[in-house]
Amino acid sequence: MKKTLKRLSPDPESLRNHKHLSWLSKHLHDASLWNFNRRSISKAFAVGLFFAFIPVPFQMILAAPSAVIFSANLPLSVALVWITNPITISPIYYACYKLGAWILDVNIEQDFVMSLDYVWEVFGVIWQPFLLGCLVVSTISAFSGYWAVQFIYRFKAYRRANR
Repeated sequence: MKKTLKRLSPDPESLRNHKHLSWLSKHLHDASLWNFNRRSISKAFAVGLFFAFIPVPFQMILAAPSAVIFSANLPLSVALVWITNPITISPIYYACYKLGAWILDVNIEQDFVMSLDYVWEVFGVIWQPFLLGCLVVSTISAFSGYWAVQFIYRFKAYRRANR
């Protein structure tokens, strides 16, 4: 898996020398942004999963600087936001809305219709439970992703040591 991720990742040197990214050059030299080790991958899962469930356009633009700030693996952080893609976004955000409505003890819209017109019509009612649900799912998935990667790496190291 590690070899596949390295093969699919962009070459750090080509990004550092890219004319449109020259203003980021000093940040792109940080080795932890490109390493595939336990720390950088677990941080990348936390960053990517957190922004995957935040309902804003262009989540990758938020994930990339966050990866730089937290020294997470940059390509993996950016790629993980695509968990919410045009195919999965509707059911995920509906589940976030239901979670937020349950937490706030708000009646869930019974005549829900999966259309943009309907969402704009009832947005004044659903925005608080929706955003709360998204924040809860983002936070829980970020912590879960971080600790799951930590556990998997340590479990594999334990199995290797016992062989």
